[in-house]
Amino acid sequence: MTNHTMRVPGAEIYYEVRGEGPVLLLSQSGEGDADRGKDLVDRLVADFTVVSYDRRGLSRSTLDDPAVTMAVHADDVHRLLAEVTDTPAAMLGCSFGAALGLHLAAKHPGQLHTLIAHEPVAPWLLPDAVREHHVRELAELQKVFEREGLAPTIKLVAEVLGIDPHSDDREPDLTAFPMTPQRVANFEFFLRHDFTAVREDVLDPDAVRRSPTRIVAAAGRTTPRGVFDYLCAVELAALVGGELEELPGGHNGNLTHPRAYADGIRRLLG
Repeated sequence: MTNHTMRVPGAEIYYEVRGEGPVLLLSQSGEGDADRGKDLVDRLVADFTVVSYDRRGLSRSTLDDPAVTMAVHADDVHRLLAEVTDTPAAMLGCSFGAALGLHLAAKHPGQLHTLIAHEPVAPWLLPDAVREHHVRELAELQKVFEREGLAPTIKLVAEVLGIDPHSDDREPDLTAFPMTPQRVANFEFFLRHDFTAVREDVLDPDAVRRSPTRIVAAAGRTTPRGVFDYLCAVELAALVGGELEELPGGHNGNLTHPRAYADGIRRLLG
């Protein structure tokens, strides 16, 4: 593994490169930094050169101004890919990372040959009434965080995304990620700033539909069918005219089922 930093407008981005083969960029969900993808990356490096990174504001990536937007985050991904390859790459975006991948496919269509978008948190994909409901839901979660703190908010976020934190449906021998001060800081940044970016995100659906990037909409096998993130995946599949692909686990299947999930990624990229 090689570690790098690169300067982008308003921030410095930390990223890691591992493996051999065609480039696969991994963009994590929520508060996930490059470390959170370790178990999945371990199972992909024999087939891909995997690039993972800390979004601006998380862990080893710094920023000048915490007021971020999805477009700014996506521009960071654009610049990161331009740094590591001059040919079209594959991208696996999970949740927040999937929403960023859709920006990249729409605005920089030559950079990606394939985007696997796993349950994108992208309210703009939803019909108006449903979108407004979920945008209010996200805003209320931010208010709970400011009033009551992190622990109760994490519980509510899990409910909104259909995540059962007490489920034993996971593969054995996973890397432990305790709630360290760094993870707490990442969660707080995500809730305070990135939630706002999600609520205010706007992207032209026609630009996504017209993109030459092959966009694969994916969802977790056990994700409840009525939750926000699953509905976004369904709408994305309809938008791009493809089938909704099923991957192991739920919203965080990349973390809970890295072996089977890696098999799914190889299948979709094969």
